[in-house]
Amino acid sequence: MIHSVYFWLRDDLTEAQRRQFTDGLASLLTIDTVRHGYVGTPAETPPRPIIDSSYDYALVTVFDDLAAHDAYQVDPVHDAFRELAPLWTKVQIYDTTVTASS
Repeated sequence: MIHSVYFWLRDDLTEAQRRQFTDGLASLLTIDTVRHGYVGTPAETPPRPIIDSSYDYALVTVFDDLAAHDAYQVDPVHDAFRELAPLWTKVQIYDTTVTASS
């Protein structure tokens, strides 16, 4: 299972608040049930109408199964990260069941 999360941060954040957010985001990758995880910002690909690069940060995590994802959702590290919600204006999540991989 792949859990992709996109964040739009408040425009008025201080550098300390941005660092608090990025440190918190990185902490999610330490949760035991995360098999693979990635944190990043929009790539500098050429603009195209179908690309949405309006977000500030992305988190992509890979889990072995739905049970691992569910355990991640109630992990204390994840709960602590949720307390940072006042730092963003929008969050969008896409969960994917993998049917093929290379």
